[in-house]
Amino acid sequence: MSRFRFPGRGKVLVEVADSAVLAIACLVTYWLTRHVLTSVYAVSRDDDLLGGLWAVIATAFVFRESYAQSVSAAVSRMAATLVSFVLCLGYLLVLPFYAWALAVLIGLSALIVSLAGRPGDAITAAITTAVIMIVAAVSPHDAWRQPILRFADTVIGVAVGVAAAWLMLRVIHPRLPGR
Repeated sequence: MSRFRFPGRGKVLVEVADSAVLAIACLVTYWLTRHVLTSVYAVSRDDDLLGGLWAVIATAFVFRESYAQSVSAAVSRMAATLVSFVLCLGYLLVLPFYAWALAVLIGLSALIVSLAGRPGDAITAAITTAVIMIVAAVSPHDAWRQPILRFADTVIGVAVGVAAAWLMLRVIHPRLPGR
């Protein structure tokens, strides 16, 4: 007898459906970010691609086993992103990227969300701050735009991820065998 246990047919169909919906949601997110958002903001090809990546990450981050978990992850992602957005925008409006500022802003973003009663969001805030600041270092021209763009990317990714989770719960899961 194999030491590995394979799920029954119903479980496999649920996992295949979940994976397919996540893949489609990420494709939709990528398309929306690259074609809709970039038509509003004139951005470079690199910013365009980064926006697509960042939005896809947000979609994957919030797509969870249940709608309630997805909404909770969406709130977490948006809270962390909002803190990072405010800190980085305020900083980048005044000063360019410096390594010491990266460290200070990461520490501040983690501290603020922790003091706001969301210590679990400290890592996400730190990662978001790091991405914004490093991209600002790579593309220093109009670096202040990076927090705005990454916030917009996150909004798109979170919205599509939550919508996909709702679709799975309400439309696809009830129709699968074993549910």
